[in-house]
Amino acid sequence: MSSPHFPHLLAPLDLGFIQLRNRVVMGSMHTGLEDRFWNYGKLAAYFAERARGGVGLIVTGGISPNRTGWLLPFGGTLNCHADTLNHRRVTRAVHREGGRIVMQILHAGRYGYHPLQKSASPIRSPITPYRPKQMTESDIRSTIRDFARCARLAKLAGYDGVEIMGSEGYLLNQFLCRRTNQRTDDWGGDIVARMRLPLEIVKAIRAATGDQFLILYRLSLLDLVEEGNTWDEIVAVARGLQEAGIHILNTGIGWHEARIPTIVTSVPRAAFREITGRMRRELKIPVIASNRINTPEVAEDILASGDADLVSMARPLLADPHFVIKAASGRADEINTCIACNQACLDHTFSMKRATCLVNPRACFETERTASAARTTKRIAVVGAGPAGLACATTAAERGHRVTLFDAAEHIGGQFEIARRIPGKEEFAETLRYFGRRIETTGVELRLNHRVERTELEAGNYDEIVIATGIRPRTPAIAGIDHPKVLSYLDVLARGAPVGASVAVIGAGGIGFDVSEFLVHDASHERDNSIAEWMDEWGVDPTSSTPGGLKPALRPNSPRKVYLLQRKNSRVGAGLGKTSGWVHRLTLQHREVEMIAGVEYERIDDLGLHIRVNGEPRLLEVDHVVICAGQESLRELYPEPPAREGGRYHLIGGAEHAAELDAKRAIRQGSELASRL
Repeated sequence: MSSPHFPHLLAPLDLGFIQLRNRVVMGSMHTGLEDRFWNYGKLAAYFAERARGGVGLIVTGGISPNRTGWLLPFGGTLNCHADTLNHRRVTRAVHREGGRIVMQILHAGRYGYHPLQKSASPIRSPITPYRPKQMTESDIRSTIRDFARCARLAKLAGYDGVEIMGSEGYLLNQFLCRRTNQRTDDWGGDIVARMRLPLEIVKAIRAATGDQFLILYRLSLLDLVEEGNTWDEIVAVARGLQEAGIHILNTGIGWHEARIPTIVTSVPRAAFREITGRMRRELKIPVIASNRINTPEVAEDILASGDADLVSMARPLLADPHFVIKAASGRADEINTCIACNQACLDHTFSMKRATCLVNPRACFETERTASAARTTKRIAVVGAGPAGLACATTAAERGHRVTLFDAAEHIGGQFEIARRIPGKEEFAETLRYFGRRIETTGVELRLNHRVERTELEAGNYDEIVIATGIRPRTPAIAGIDHPKVLSYLDVLARGAPVGASVAVIGAGGIGFDVSEFLVHDASHERDNSIAEWMDEWGVDPTSSTPGGLKPALRPNSPRKVYLLQRKNSRVGAGLGKTSGWVHRLTLQHREVEMIAGVEYERIDDLGLHIRVNGEPRLLEVDHVVICAGQESLRELYPEPPAREGGRYHLIGGAEHAAELDAKRAIRQGSELASRL
């Protein structure tokens, strides 16, 4: 796929016995479809759409070589000939679209969520409740054979190769690091002994599959945990893998139990590219860069500068399966960019739900959520250009309807327009850029600065009227709530109200955390997203000269003293996303935000905020109190029965349900409604 737009990214890669059409790798991502044989038709459609979209090489979600390696009970496994029948549905679907696909072999080790797990040493993981058994010599030998058998069956199933998962803290990573390998036999000790298992597995797979079968190995370049490997040890492993016969080295960053974020939206784009570049200079085989690469411009720059030979993008290809084709045809501005929110992908995976994507709810539902052309063209009014309204209006117009989108604001976006102003959430602007471009390409008539009235809707002769007007902040019943000290979160985030040096934030949901994040950054200094500053703050040593690539963190100072309060007695932030909530909590802790649970609010006056905590009175002598205590739906335009004649009116997004702002639900609702109209 040659193109003048991104020549390095779209250049083919010839490995002698196999050629990849470009340098884009769809990295492994567990969707949940891999775990049940009856979902393999859906899995095939999911991968086929990405192959049709131009991806050079696809890596499947992790498939276990045996039961002890399961991620979860009865998870995806390939260890007998009968299993290959379902996998052939996947490989044939991808090959029909001109793509290449490798199957990832993943042994979870102590990360398995089941009592059968085994590892290098009997050390329990902090992210699962089960303690693993230490693998015996016999266990290790049978595991090597299981990996080889799994690879041989993958070849029989039509895969172009396999990727051996040796990063992120899974079994092979557990053998590589002193943190989890405390053995004193031939499989533990110095790095030569600790890397014996990965090398033996590569050699066994090479012997079982021959020279014309692609072998990738994913290796952690930074473990980001105590007693992780040093750079010299990591290079020794990589060179050993190269000598053992791998064709491509893929890179991973951090273990799942690491307390340093590596993929959330606050991590700078391509933060670890220089580390990949260092490894590339140590090897003769191609090296893949990964983690927070979400635009073709960033990917092209990585390749052009020599930091990698290929780039891995998993979530960006959930967000837009046609990423490559759009880039190749000069339509990069039409790419639905991954914002690294994790809300519908990794949060779902770790909650044992089917993965999808907040900005693309069709991902992993390709056979169920279709948007075919409408049989009859309708005139549709959508009121509200927040996430729900944008998704509904553009999907409906794409189907052939004539759509008018109204909003009283100057800009599209609704709550996303506010969210993008939060330090660490700048990526949310990409979704607004995408929808803005999509409005143009689908022909939606956009009317901003226009507060529509019911009479106008009724007079417009619309066939369908969609109310997506969103929410208004809820005002709690606290004495003194009208005091000049009191601000709403919209006053702070949308209207730029001045805020003093000490602030109490009432409400510790997602909005409360966002407001607190905003307040602990210097508003006069626009965040530059410096990779070096980010690594200093989180204590990352990119040279990995220290074990695990850790160094003392340099915590930034906050321009304000912030108190984050909630009525519940549960841990503050307990309701945040599973894979990103801990990052938000740590970020505020770094800036010394005091988080207080079990709060009773008594009054607000000139002295500040009077509260009780566990029955004890306390005065917070603050300059301002910011209210983030929930929302109420804005639905004045939605008529009461029986005025909703014939089901012509529809209610979606925050206007339909405002208990907690949920862009994932809003975009899905808008898309699904439009597909039915």
